[in-house]
Amino acid sequence: MNIKEATQRAARLREIIDGHNHRYYVLNQPVISDFEYDVLLQELIGIERKFPQLQQPDSPTQRVGSDLTEAFVQVKHKYPMMSLGNTYSEMELLEFDRRVQKTLDAAPQYVCELKFDGSAISLIYNKGVLTQAVTRGDGERGDDVSANVRTIRTIPLRLRGNPPDELEIRGEIFMPFAAFDALNKQRFEEEEPLFANPRNAAAGTLKLLDASVVDSRNLDCFLYYLPAGDEHFRTHYESLQAAKEWGFQVSEHIKLCNSMQEALAFIHHWDTARKALPYATDGVVIKVNEYAQQRRLGMTAKSPRWATSFKFKAEQAVTSLLSVDFQVGRTGAITPVANLEPVLLAGTTVKRASLHNADQIVLLDIRLGDTVIIEKGGEIIPKVVDVDRSQRTAGSQPFAYITQCPACNAALKRDDGEAKHYCPNDTGCPPQIIGRIEHFITRKAMNIEGLGSETVELLYHKGLIRHVADLYHLHKAQLLPLARMGEKSVDNLLKGIEQSKKTPFARVLFALGIRYVGETTAKKIADAAGSLDRLLQLSEDELLLIDEVGDRIAGSIRDYFAKPENMAIIEDLRASGLQFEAEAKVQLSNALAGKSFVITGTLSRPRDEFKALIEQHGGAVSSAVSANTNYLLAGDKGGSKLQKAEKLGVQIIDENHFNSLLNL
Repeated sequence: MNIKEATQRAARLREIIDGHNHRYYVLNQPVISDFEYDVLLQELIGIERKFPQLQQPDSPTQRVGSDLTEAFVQVKHKYPMMSLGNTYSEMELLEFDRRVQKTLDAAPQYVCELKFDGSAISLIYNKGVLTQAVTRGDGERGDDVSANVRTIRTIPLRLRGNPPDELEIRGEIFMPFAAFDALNKQRFEEEEPLFANPRNAAAGTLKLLDASVVDSRNLDCFLYYLPAGDEHFRTHYESLQAAKEWGFQVSEHIKLCNSMQEALAFIHHWDTARKALPYATDGVVIKVNEYAQQRRLGMTAKSPRWATSFKFKAEQAVTSLLSVDFQVGRTGAITPVANLEPVLLAGTTVKRASLHNADQIVLLDIRLGDTVIIEKGGEIIPKVVDVDRSQRTAGSQPFAYITQCPACNAALKRDDGEAKHYCPNDTGCPPQIIGRIEHFITRKAMNIEGLGSETVELLYHKGLIRHVADLYHLHKAQLLPLARMGEKSVDNLLKGIEQSKKTPFARVLFALGIRYVGETTAKKIADAAGSLDRLLQLSEDELLLIDEVGDRIAGSIRDYFAKPENMAIIEDLRASGLQFEAEAKVQLSNALAGKSFVITGTLSRPRDEFKALIEQHGGAVSSAVSANTNYLLAGDKGGSKLQKAEKLGVQIIDENHFNSLLNL
C-alpha cells in the first residue's frame, strides 16, 4: 500500500468507525459486532503506524489513552462557568416563576432537564474538531483535561453536519452505576480505598495523569448548554436539538414546558423514575427557553437569573446515636458530629453525621442513645434531621453542649446572631492553625502543588511550621528526614511553594482566611483597593462602599488587620515575595472613552482580546445589545445580536472599522 492508497483508506476507515461509534455510544443502535468493529479499528491503527504522517488528532485511534503523563495546565474560560441556584421547595420554585414573569411581563416557556451528578466540563471545537476540554475549576479558570476527555466514547472528536467554526459546549462527565460498581469491586480486591459515590469517582478519574487508566473506567457524558447559543439560535431548546445533529449525546429526558405547573409534573415524575436510571441524578434544572428573555433576566455575581435547579428530597435512614465529637474549624467554629451505628444510605455506609450547632441539638432534643433519622442532601457529611422519640429509653438526659474547646481548653464564645460557638484562641489552638494553613494551600487560594493536608499536619506536629509564612522558609534538609518525604516529593513541594509566589493579590487575600471573606468577596476587595497597603488605610465606612461588603465583613477585616500577630505574618509573606498588589490595568488611551461595545460573531482573534483592547482605550463592553450600545463589533455569523442592532439602529462595524477607531 502506497501513501496515496493509505491516505484514502485511512480517511474512509475514520468515517466508517466514527459512524459506528455514534450508533453504539450515542444512539445505542449498533449495527455490527464488537469483533467487526475491532477489525476496522486495528486496520486503521496499522495504517497510522506504517504512515505516522497520516495520524490526526480527531482519529478514532486517539481515544485509546497513552501511558504518558503530564501535569494539567490552567485555562481561562472564555465565558465564566457559573453555578446554579437550587431549592428543595416547590413554593420557592413557584416564587422563581413569579419573579421571572414579573421581569418579563409574560409567561415564559421552560426547558426541564435532569441534573446529572458528575463533574462539569467545557468542550471547545474548532472547525468541527475537538481541540480542548476544560474543567469548571474556580469558574474563571479550569484544568485542561483534553487527553482524558478524548477517551470518553460519547464525546465526539469530530462533529457532524455544519456546526459553527468556533463552538463551545458544556455538560457533565459522570460514571454510570455499573462502571462505579466494577471499579469499587476492583479496588476492594486490590485492597485500595473505595470511592464514596459515582460523582467522586468521576471527578477523581478526570484528574488522573494516566489517560489509559481513565480509558479503562468507562466515563460517560451528557452535553446540555452552548454558552454562545444565542448567536445562532432563538431558543435553548433549538440549540440542544442542533447539538444532537452535530453528534453530541444530549439526554433524551428533556421537556419543553409552557408553565411552571408542567415543570412540576416533570419533577414529580422523575422524583420516582430516576431510581431506574443507570446513572445518578439529584434533581431537575429549569431554564427559561428564549435567549432574548434570558438576556432580559440577566445574571447575579454567581448564577443566572433565568435558571434554577430543584433538588430531589434526600434519601433517609434510621440508626442509633452512639456519641458526639466536636470538630474545630480554621475560624474556630465548633461543629458537633454524631457517631452512629453504621447504616446504609444512598448507596454508602454512613458512620458519622453533622449535628450543625447547639440550637439544632436543642431543637431536635437529641440525646445519646437516641434512634435518629439521617439524610444525605448533597452534603459530604450526612445530617441528623429528626429523632424517633418513641424509641427513647427511660431516664435519658438532655444533651449538655460543651463549654470549652476540645483541642485547647479555651472557654467557648458565641456572638449575638451567630449559630455556632467558637474558640477565640486563634493563635494557640492547633486545629485552627492547621486549618488556616490547609485553607492557604488550597486550589482556589495559593494552589501549592505537592502539599496536602497530611503533609501540613506532619510539618506542624514536627514543629517546622506554626503559621502560613513558615512555608516559605522550609528547606530540603528539614524535609528529607520526614516520613514519606523522598527527594522527588520534597523537590515537588518546594517547587510548588516557590511557584505560589506568583499567585495574584485577590487569591492571596482569600488565602489569608479572614473570617467571612470568601473567594468572590476577596476579588472585589482586591479590585477596589488595588493593594494591601491601600486596603489597610480604608476605614470601615470606606470598606462598606465595596460591592458585597457589609457591616459584618468590614468589621472582620478591620479586626483581622488590627492584630499584631496577623500583621507580622503578612510582613513575613511580603518579604518572601508574595503578591500584595493587583496587576495594574493598562490604559493605552481614551480613544473609546464613553463608548459602549457589544461583540458578536467569529473574529480573527478571541473576543477576550478585543474586549481588553476596548477597555484599554477607555471603552466598555456589554454582553447584550441595547439602545445605549454605541457599536456592535460583528464578525461572521453575527446571529440575533446583529438583528437586534439593526432593529435599534446601533452602528455595526467590522474589524477594519474597529482598528480605525484606535488608529491602528
